[in-house]
Amino acid sequence: MDAASGGGSGRRAWGPWRGGVWRPRPSAVPSGRGLPALRLLPLRAARRAPPAPAMADSPGPAGGGRPRCPRAAPTVEPVLFLGTVALSLQAPLCTQYLWDRLGAELGYNGSAASGSPGCGNASGAGDPRQQEVETLASHWNLYINLAGFFVGLFSVTLFGPWSDSVGRRPALILPAVGMALQAAIYLLVMYLRLHVGYFLLGRILCGLMGDYNLILASCFAYVADISDQRSRTFRVAILEACLGVAGMLASIVGGQWRKAQGYINPFWLVFAVSLATALYAALCLQESVKERKPAKLFTLSHYVSVYRLYAAPGCQRSRQKLALYSLTFFLIVTIHFGARDVFVLYELSSPLCWGSDLIGYGSAASYLTYLSSLAGLRALQLCLEDTWVAELGLLSNISGLVVISLASTTPLMFTGYGILFLSMAATPVIRAKLSKLVDEKDQGALFASVACVEGLCSLVATGVFNSLYPASLHFMKGFPFLVGATILLVPAALIGWIEISDTTPEYGHFTDAS
Repeated sequence: MDAASGGGSGRRAWGPWRGGVWRPRPSAVPSGRGLPALRLLPLRAARRAPPAPAMADSPGPAGGGRPRCPRAAPTVEPVLFLGTVALSLQAPLCTQYLWDRLGAELGYNGSAASGSPGCGNASGAGDPRQQEVETLASHWNLYINLAGFFVGLFSVTLFGPWSDSVGRRPALILPAVGMALQAAIYLLVMYLRLHVGYFLLGRILCGLMGDYNLILASCFAYVADISDQRSRTFRVAILEACLGVAGMLASIVGGQWRKAQGYINPFWLVFAVSLATALYAALCLQESVKERKPAKLFTLSHYVSVYRLYAAPGCQRSRQKLALYSLTFFLIVTIHFGARDVFVLYELSSPLCWGSDLIGYGSAASYLTYLSSLAGLRALQLCLEDTWVAELGLLSNISGLVVISLASTTPLMFTGYGILFLSMAATPVIRAKLSKLVDEKDQGALFASVACVEGLCSLVATGVFNSLYPASLHFMKGFPFLVGATILLVPAALIGWIEISDTTPEYGHFTDAS
């Protein structure tokens, strides 16, 4: 009965309950071993009790460790938004300035950008001076874009892997500063009436510092750093929406502002927005790379890391799909960039003869496809697989380009823009499929390679479409759009073939098992 006696002696060792405190009897406490008072809080008081303070070795701020980033910390979406605003303001205004400046030098005063009634004449289509202005503007557009994109093609693949070690912020600040320098040089050309060849200098400087493609790649890499697999798709969708909203806003503002005040004031806005992008990335944005380390910038290892993504030994089927999806992405984006480069020249000349306000509305309609495609993608995913949503997006793209190639009136041109409402649904699907083919640790290299592909798309699109457009003026001005619609049949076939080939082995397993 020792246990019983022990239990009884334990009950006798404690005194009565007084004021929420149980105190031991003095006779039950051994000498020199005082027991602390045992305080039992009522249930409501326990719920209101403050939490225990952090320990000294806690990773929180109270322990002196590294504080965690707050949930409401500034993120990377404003960088992409501001960078897209600057690019979307600059690109069509530069083309219109080339048209007006070269037309003035050749004595041609039928500028569509200024709303001249001479453009609407029946003989305008056969005016040799107009065709000469179109050819010169298209060729200078070709030279400027080739200079920038060719340099940027190598700088993006250099800065992208470098940011995996030193962090994303330097890779976001440098291209924003480069865009500001380009806008400053363009302003000098306009103020001092310098030769338009100086546009090449600004474009090359911007390309050396990464160009807009580096902003795009670094923003996607930043989102991949701070998001998990479940939320990454939604964060990428937000970045895609930023492209559409920023482009649409800049197109509307740029067209109206150009019509009211000319070219100089809108380019001051481009300069200011580019500087604001660099300052936001430098002062407000938090670093997303957790373990940063110093790394050499000018080394071939950065290019090798991108090359290994496609050539490293591994699953042959995955590498094959990675190459095919990259080819599909290349063709789609090339057609998108090429058609966008020719849109402004196509709208400026006869028979459309659009002014700067209509050009702004047309550019806004083209950027609106980013938002409409995302909404359509979200709705169609409820009943279709992603592959077939991409196929519908390609069908929308092909149909819209065919209508635009035949457009001779303003309503028909905007009808073509409307048919393109789902044309950008294929690119998010391909980005997601590419991301699923590589490991999480290789996402940074993947985004660098995608940026490399996008730079190559701009290079090829500028060379092909800006050369094809003046060559086809004498028989069909919309011929480049027909060529683009035909080329888009290739990625449509590749995406469908990959999806069908992936589902075929599954039925073969059931046949073998039977």
